[in-house]
Amino acid sequence: MAVNFPFSLLLLLALFLSLSSQTHSAGPNKPGDDLVRSSCVHASYPGICLRTLSSYDGPANTPRDLAQAAVKVSLTRARKVSGYLTTVRSGSKREQSALRDCVDQVGDSVDELSKTLSELQHIRTGGGSATFRWQMSNAETWVSAALTNEDTCLDGFREIDGKVRVDVRRKITNVARVTSNALYLINRLDQTRG
Repeated sequence: MAVNFPFSLLLLLALFLSLSSQTHSAGPNKPGDDLVRSSCVHASYPGICLRTLSSYDGPANTPRDLAQAAVKVSLTRARKVSGYLTTVRSGSKREQSALRDCVDQVGDSVDELSKTLSELQHIRTGGGSATFRWQMSNAETWVSAALTNEDTCLDGFREIDGKVRVDVRRKITNVARVTSNALYLINRLDQTRG
């Protein structure tokens, strides 16, 4: 019986260490994690929403913070894609034309997302409901326009095959998905009044 006691104690200690390391490896929750989870669950792309906003370094403690964070993620990705598109070299004239159009479209998206971010940062949530409605309308319109530009970029590659089309489609689709999530969070912000 004495031999089993140390073995049982050792087994119990190993189980305790295993459980505590699993709990520790999950990491502590950030203050906005519950808000991110509850906000992303009904987004167009909930997995992308949760992944991008859970790893976001800035504040995300209110629906307004979260909407701004989503626009910042979208803006960052649109800027990266814009830079990428200017470096792509292609052979056919049709592909070159589609790339030029896409650079313009994504550039417009960057402008619209920048205006959206600025509007969200200056939103007045107090008693001036007409001002709030105007600002929200601007933000929703600009993000919708950014999404349209991203779709228009993809339209230019419909009749083109090859690696350039695949690469552009993958990158633009990624930007469009985070932009769609940003629009959802802005619409949600509009419903909650800031």
